[in-house]
Amino acid sequence: MIPAKEEIRRIINELPDDSTFDDIQYHIYVRRKIDRGIKDIEAGHTISEDEFDARLSKWLET
Repeated sequence: MIPAKEEIRRIINELPDDSTFDDIQYHIYVRRKIDRGIKDIEAGHTISEDEFDARLSKWLET
């Protein structure tokens, strides 16, 4: 795993020079969400597609 500071530097270096603070913050936010998702998958905190469909259909019932 890449250290956080190094990852932030990489993200900033890949953004255009005219990026705003909001642009930078958004890209850091997205990267954190991806990392959390990967950790959840590795820890087995997932559900099957069938379970997802069942839960979604309950939420969409009117």
